[in-house]
Amino acid sequence: MQIRRLIQGTTPLLISMPHMGTFLPPDLKHRMTDAARKLPDTDWHLDRLYWFAVEMGASVLMPTHSRYVVDLNRPPDDASLYPGQLKTGLCPLETFSGEKIYREGEEPDEIEKLNRLAAYWLPYHETLAAELLRLKQEYGYAILYDAHSIKSEVPRLFEGRLPDLNLGSANGASCALKMAESALEAASSGDYSAVLNGRFVGGYITRHYGKPQQHIHALQMELAEINYMDENLPHHYDENRAEKLQKVLKNVLRALLAWGQQNYRG
Repeated sequence: MQIRRLIQGTTPLLISMPHMGTFLPPDLKHRMTDAARKLPDTDWHLDRLYWFAVEMGASVLMPTHSRYVVDLNRPPDDASLYPGQLKTGLCPLETFSGEKIYREGEEPDEIEKLNRLAAYWLPYHETLAAELLRLKQEYGYAILYDAHSIKSEVPRLFEGRLPDLNLGSANGASCALKMAESALEAASSGDYSAVLNGRFVGGYITRHYGKPQQHIHALQMELAEINYMDENLPHHYDENRAEKLQKVLKNVLRALLAWGQQNYRG
């Protein structure tokens, strides 16, 4: 089975969607709880929401498998990304709401985790790194936009309601400051709340691949799902809400591309 899909574009922009996969291998699925099989922590419908980006010339990388198989936005050594806060691991054992993912005694051991890393995590990252290299060689730079979404309220992860659009630049380390500021200005242009380096500053992908000194700029976007879908089962996509949000997201991507053109001329 194909475990990832790459659509190559015609601009320096690559969009990664590491948490949109929904497939669970049958031998793994039968070990999971009923709560986990509903995949509550999926970044639902991001491919549909961002499909306009393909028409804009962006490259898009998407996995097929669920983050419960392996979390593609966590470091391979499973180190904590937010020390002192609740950790959601490389092969998570609990949902964001605290429900068990595996039936008693069915949790993966260290060997299984290493096998998942090799089978699913590594191929995604090899493809991601190769596409960034292709873009940099062709254009002289690359922009990585790591796309995510989450319920607007997850008490175990953050207090209250999350801002609508949450940009993260690893506190300024993963991209040029002006690029992040351009994206934030575009995100703030509509009726939505927007923040830079708030609760989410970027996961492993943003932090690892963002090397502005090497002309690879990475930015994470965490969207509150309530602005484009029903956050509860069966997670229906809302065309009207999505269309409104897409106008702002288009402005964000245009701002990133415009920044690149202004700073890498010739």
